[in-house]
Amino acid sequence: MKHSSKITPFLMFNGQAEEAMNFYISIFDQSEINHVSYHENGKVLHATFTIKGQPFMCIDNPSGEHHPFTPAMSLFVTCDTEEEIDKLFEKLSQNGNVLMPLASYPFSPKFAWVEDRYGVSWQLNLEVK
Repeated sequence: MKHSSKITPFLMFNGQAEEAMNFYISIFDQSEINHVSYHENGKVLHATFTIKGQPFMCIDNPSGEHHPFTPAMSLFVTCDTEEEIDKLFEKLSQNGNVLMPLASYPFSPKFAWVEDRYGVSWQLNLEVK
């Protein structure tokens, strides 16, 4: 499998990898699931997907141990429009946790930091044009 990027974010979910991928591609433009292979139990053995043109990989944790995500590692998303950042904030924060509310900050005209329903941390930033 060839990727254009030398570093690809790799996410390990606790049984919700396929659900998370479907959620992400439903809210981000230029997004798709590229490939999924499954364990015999139906959980994701390995998957590749793209969000806003960025390749990702993910699996469901095969050990059964719960390894939570942490805000110490987050995905930084540059949004092109206010409509995009508003939509992403609404969708990603739903059943999640708002770490920094969507607002103007000294470093950005519009920014938010949210932890989604799967525990993945997202920084949303409106690009200054």
